[in-house]
Amino acid sequence: MTSFAARVARVFGVYVALTAMSVVPIHSQDKNNEKSAIVTGIVADSENRPVENATVSLESEDHTHKFTFQSDSHGRYRFEAVPAGNYELHASKSGYGVANNGPVVLHRAESKSVELRLATEAAGATARDDSAAIKFSDEIHFNVAGVSDPSNLGGHGSETVLRTKETLAKETALLNRGAAVQPNNDSPPTADIANAHVRLADVAESEGRPLDAVREYQQAAELQPSETHLFAWGADLLLHRAFEPAIEVFTKGHRLYPNSVRMLLGLSVATYDQGAMEQGKKLLLEACDLNPADPTPYLFLGTMLETEKIEPAGWTARFKRFADVHPENALAHYYYAVALGKQEPGSGTLADIEPELKRAIEIDPQLGSAYLELGILYSQLKDYPDAISAFQKAIEMTPLPAEAHYRLGQVYSHLGEAEKAGKEIEFFKQISEQKKNEAERERQKIQQFVYTLRSQSPSPTPSTSEPH
Repeated sequence: MTSFAARVARVFGVYVALTAMSVVPIHSQDKNNEKSAIVTGIVADSENRPVENATVSLESEDHTHKFTFQSDSHGRYRFEAVPAGNYELHASKSGYGVANNGPVVLHRAESKSVELRLATEAAGATARDDSAAIKFSDEIHFNVAGVSDPSNLGGHGSETVLRTKETLAKETALLNRGAAVQPNNDSPPTADIANAHVRLADVAESEGRPLDAVREYQQAAELQPSETHLFAWGADLLLHRAFEPAIEVFTKGHRLYPNSVRMLLGLSVATYDQGAMEQGKKLLLEACDLNPADPTPYLFLGTMLETEKIEPAGWTARFKRFADVHPENALAHYYYAVALGKQEPGSGTLADIEPELKRAIEIDPQLGSAYLELGILYSQLKDYPDAISAFQKAIEMTPLPAEAHYRLGQVYSHLGEAEKAGKEIEFFKQISEQKKNEAERERQKIQQFVYTLRSQSPSPTPSTSEPH
């Protein structure tokens, strides 16, 4: 007869084994589980068969939260009480390769299903000899199902931040303009077919058929996952606010083309627009460093800079490099001046700002934003006559110059000229309302993609995936 002590030891051993299946730091447990996320999915091999006893790990980007799980006999895994954030998902098993997926972005109270595909070591060697199109297509975890009401923006933060995100998405899409591929008699048949899909996508997008466009871009990328095709697909997803799919495409595109500045730039903008703004900024700095002579990422960084109250660490150095590498670029000097002006008080940089702004204006006399910053600088120095002159030039050179009118009104108020101040503030209110209405009309033009995450069970058993 088994002793009581032996039974206790056996039960305790089972408890330890079960506990080891999901290692969760105490500080990551959310007492209010309904505010946490759930991640489920299936680990399958290259033949879509479930992989049992694969080690699946989910780790936060900042490494403060880590979960592990052993897949069951149907290849299923499940993580509960996961705090919101960005995570990397990994699966591994002896005799197989390693499956990675990330960044996986989790929101509060969200349920997400992600399939992980493991190849045997032999299969992995074979796969490396196959076309990149097949490998890329097999890893896609989303499906664009339709479009929603364009007024359903899903935006977060202030109106200024929302406008910045929209501007970044549009500017990213513009990087694809002019990249349509023409027929080439020397191209292989697959490449010609892929290029034809790109041309059809461009036409569909121009005709207001975004759902047809994104499907054509996808077909082109899966047939021939070139840098051009992958970027076009990701940019279209981003333009239509399908942030997670865009992140997935840009992430995989960056892995295939690590030296592509615009691919990394697209990933940074999609991440920023999706809500992981600090990570997006970090990726954009990497894009600036990838090819320091390329002006494009600096311009995107400048768009972000205008929403910042204080200059983030390292940004001023990038803009100084931009101005040094491109001394004849007015925006390089302008953004360098703006970054200097947003450094911590007491940095002693005011004397450096004026020459940079004047250089920007010398290069481009119609750069209204430079006059605006010059007026702000003179206001800080209480040089009101020069401030008034600069703000008036900003109003002359800038479309819808709401802020210039507001700043000019403040100067007149300091000088005790109440009537002039009142007129400027009234102009400010009118133009602000006009800008708001125009932004809303622009939003209505862009349809938002509705997408679902794929979770195909390799067996007929009921799935544990949670509803989305």
